[in-house]
Amino acid sequence: MAEPPRRVRELLLAGLAAAYLAAFASLYVQVPGLYGRDGILPARRVLRLSGQRLWEQFRDFPTLLWLGPSLGLDTELGMELLCLLGVLCSFGALLLEPLRDSLVFALLWVLYFSLYQVGQVFLYFQWDSLLLEAGFLAVLVAPLRLLSWGSPAWRPHDSITFWLMRWLLFRLMFASGVVKLTSRCPTWWGLTALTYHYETQCIPTPAAWFAHQLPVWFQKFSVVATYVIEVAVPVLFFAPIRRLRLFAFYSQVLLQVLIILTGNYNFFNMLTIVLASSLLDEEHVGRSTGRSKKRNTVSWPPSLGSFLSTLLELSTYSLLLYWSIQYFSLEINWDKRLLESKVAFTYHEFTMWLRAVTLPLVGLAFLSLSWEILAAMYRCACVRGYFWKLWAMLQWVIFTTAAVGVFAISLVPFTYIEFESNGKLWPGIHQAFGVVQRLQLVNSYGLFRRMTGVGGRPEVVLEGSYDGQNWTEIEFMYKPGNVSRAPPVVAPHQPRLDWQMWFAALGHHSSSPWFSSFVHRLLQGQEDVIRLVQVDESQYPFNARPPVYIRAQLYKYWFTSSTEGSHSWWRRQRVQEFFPSVSLGDPMLENLLNQHGLKQDKTPARRPLATVLPRVLQSLRQLCRPVPGPTILWSLYLVVATACLLRALHHQCRGGAPPACHKGPRRGDPADRGGAEKNGHMRRREPQERGESRACGGPEACGGGRHGTKRKK
Repeated sequence: MAEPPRRVRELLLAGLAAAYLAAFASLYVQVPGLYGRDGILPARRVLRLSGQRLWEQFRDFPTLLWLGPSLGLDTELGMELLCLLGVLCSFGALLLEPLRDSLVFALLWVLYFSLYQVGQVFLYFQWDSLLLEAGFLAVLVAPLRLLSWGSPAWRPHDSITFWLMRWLLFRLMFASGVVKLTSRCPTWWGLTALTYHYETQCIPTPAAWFAHQLPVWFQKFSVVATYVIEVAVPVLFFAPIRRLRLFAFYSQVLLQVLIILTGNYNFFNMLTIVLASSLLDEEHVGRSTGRSKKRNTVSWPPSLGSFLSTLLELSTYSLLLYWSIQYFSLEINWDKRLLESKVAFTYHEFTMWLRAVTLPLVGLAFLSLSWEILAAMYRCACVRGYFWKLWAMLQWVIFTTAAVGVFAISLVPFTYIEFESNGKLWPGIHQAFGVVQRLQLVNSYGLFRRMTGVGGRPEVVLEGSYDGQNWTEIEFMYKPGNVSRAPPVVAPHQPRLDWQMWFAALGHHSSSPWFSSFVHRLLQGQEDVIRLVQVDESQYPFNARPPVYIRAQLYKYWFTSSTEGSHSWWRRQRVQEFFPSVSLGDPMLENLLNQHGLKQDKTPARRPLATVLPRVLQSLRQLCRPVPGPTILWSLYLVVATACLLRALHHQCRGGAPPACHKGPRRGDPADRGGAEKNGHMRRREPQERGESRACGGPEACGGGRHGTKRKK
């Protein structure tokens, strides 16, 4: 039986804490401008008091923000408090292993879900749903340390809950690959999507400009590689051979790293890599950290099992290569010195294939989960002592039931990729999914369904004026505007207004109701909204007084070519007017605000109670106002990295002391707590059982134990 994921579990939980930290800190700096009383979409209009009791409000619309009035907080300050609590908890979980606890991750999920409930369009991204789903699974994966006052190395059922992370990764990647073909987007079918992607994505990086200059044949081959990594490789997540799972892991990491280098996708790629770590095992992680035991040398001739394993592995690689060549007509053109490729199947053939494999893939996943359940049951049976054996089996039953339930309801959003398979699911599964759907426990995914900006990147450019004749462009911090300015690097921060400006440019302004409110706030000169555009007031052209008129123009942007010899990063061309010139009191603007329910709220603000908490929150807000979001995020990560480095140096110094004549703690001593049979956990083997020396068996053997003294023989 394979070892339960101990180090891998800690690695995954630490990575998830880092993703939570980015999400909470990034949102915190944007709360006043997005959701404040004078923000673009005030959150207080979502939480209308209806005279119901508190528990009824939680039942109908679950969010912790209902508790704000009892603390003397309005909705805006309540959101800031939730963000700060999330930053504090995720920072602690990232820095301290004992805080990677089930209760801590449950609190993080509740905090982010409470914000998601009032986030409206600015928080309706797939990575927000992915973070909520992964965060919910972390509640099952993380150990319960805070209540048990201990840190068990592993629990017999750990592999069951840990498998759910692998299943989430499979659904994310497989669906993202499938929807590119089911959307019938001509660029994905023509393998030319990446010739447009780098310049048309929301916020490119400087590396995207260089990637855009690559030859077309290489861009087409990159699309083929994307299909292989997203559609074919995810099946290997459930392979019984560890080297195949490691191959799948590094394939996913390679794809995500390339996306990070060429695009600012906040914490999404980091979170995907964290989920991919569920493909690792104890041996591989231990070898990477220098803590793995030395494996025995391979004997010759190899055993039958080893031979069959190697044969199956080589056959898998050969089939991947053969199918890639066959279905994408890969052929080397020696005359032109390039690799030619094209899709060698039709849309009908692909849909028939998808219909044939969707339910078998569900069956494969169920078999994989069943194996983990049986392996965990075997480990529970091996626990010594009738009481601890019974306790371990009770935990196994509880977590097995939870895992099977989550797997079952996740089949509904997964089979959205093929509706005929979705209709074949048991009706009870659909009913169960309908009950928990609003809690975002399981979701459907599918990234980059269609490639936008084929004829040029659409971009909305705001202009302001005092007289209606002379217009000045309003430059944003992150989204493209000035053609001479280099694309920024802002990840893992997500400037949510800039992202929505990208979506607004894809359609008519009436499709983005929030845009009218945004223009209205700029005409009013609301400082919190202006800081979403420019944190540095000197960079905002109307910092002295608000503009009298505002309008928006629609442009098409293209990356410049390396052959042009231009010092600009972009070139652009005006297309048409996006939003007409308006001023305060303009009938058209007033009509749009009334039509979308965004008219300024004239109800008097609730007078805050004379408590310390509102004043503390307002003081923290004043300290953070002049600091950009990426600076705050990277400062937090730098503090964590520095603390981890100092801790590693401290442990190294302690481990470097001369070994003492110490044979390790006796069983039952406090220092041996991790090796005892406690709460249904298997006993850790003694050094002699592992074939290791006792001369220097860790910090305790080197005089660095709990008491720091040598025990008498």
